[in-house]
Amino acid sequence: MNVAWLGEVDYREALGVQLDFLARRAAREIPDTLLLLTHPTVYTLGRTGNAANLLLSETELAQAGISLERVARGGDITWHGPGQLVGYPIVLMSRPDLHRYLRAIEAALIEAVARFGLACEREEGLTGVWAGGRKIASIGVGVKRWVTYHGFALNVSNDLAGFRKIHLCGLKGREATSMAEILGATPAMAPVREAVASACRRHLAGFADA
Repeated sequence: MNVAWLGEVDYREALGVQLDFLARRAAREIPDTLLLLTHPTVYTLGRTGNAANLLLSETELAQAGISLERVARGGDITWHGPGQLVGYPIVLMSRPDLHRYLRAIEAALIEAVARFGLACEREEGLTGVWAGGRKIASIGVGVKRWVTYHGFALNVSNDLAGFRKIHLCGLKGREATSMAEILGATPAMAPVREAVASACRRHLAGFADA
């Protein structure tokens, strides 16, 4: 799996990049690739998400200069912004199994944050990674031509206030946390993305086609 660090990329621009990589992967022109990046502040709503889970009006969004993007991934609503590590694995699936794929992403993120002394876990019946009942990583994927796109968002050092304006992933009463909040210190992004890339290479390798 190749890994590309893109820096900060506007959400719509990043979607275009994903679709370009997806087309090239479907044509077997490139290997599986993990795109790592951050986004300017944005809310995204999955294909079956409920807009009522956003607790801001269109006027309030406009006044704050924040957009709401409706996208073709699984999951409900989430927030992206500076200090959050976003990963878009572009993986050609030889034996499609989305349940196993989601669990593999969770395992990769749990392994990656463990390197920083954080014990995180899955929650039965929910998608994502949790720490003491609070969500530290959200996951929502899409598949086109049996190539995956969209992916995950790991809260590293981002401001958590944006999550308080939504029912996080459609779950009322649940809160988000971050690596910085739990550690009591801000981890550098470079070693976090290196740990995530290494873990994704291991856990997502079994899905690749030739």
